[in-house]
Amino acid sequence: MSPAQVILLLVVAAIVVAAVVVGIRIQRSRKLQATFGDEYERLVTEHDSKAAAEKELLERQRRHAELDLRPLTPEARSRYADEWQEVQARFVDAPEDAVGAADEVVTRLVGEIGYPTGDYDDQVAQLSVDHARTLSAYRRAHEISERARRHEASVEELRQAVVQYRELVADLLGEEPVPPQRPQPTAEGRPAPRP
Repeated sequence: MSPAQVILLLVVAAIVVAAVVVGIRIQRSRKLQATFGDEYERLVTEHDSKAAAEKELLERQRRHAELDLRPLTPEARSRYADEWQEVQARFVDAPEDAVGAADEVVTRLVGEIGYPTGDYDDQVAQLSVDHARTLSAYRRAHEISERARRHEASVEELRQAVVQYRELVADLLGEEPVPPQRPQPTAEGRPAPRP
């Protein structure tokens, strides 16, 4: 084989290897986008780098694989559905308290499943692996909950927080926790605000 043929063969081999590597990266990116959805886009924007965002998401998957996640028992599902119904009922008379209770229910629920509960950012990162679809709602609800603790959230924002927490609760329970509550009339006969 002539030196020119060897060089041509090496160039072709290098092109094939490069094409395979690019193909693998594209497949990995597509898979991460499909798995993480909005969280993928949020991290790309936050890091200002697709590679850095993907590195973080791969690290989340690695750490998530180390968690000891446990399915909820039917009794636990029922208990959390009942607790959620109480949260919704509480909203009519005490919206700020209801949002605080919603945050507590979610924290206990994710803890019982096996997700970390000590650090909010770690909790969100771990939840993103299996529950990315409802993660944006959880982030918004938690942010409103923090503002509610400082009495800085409107009743409408508090209602939105309960609705958004509900999305994550339904996702974690694997079912609709309770049907949406119908507004109960107030003493004046007007419908009360709905969570």
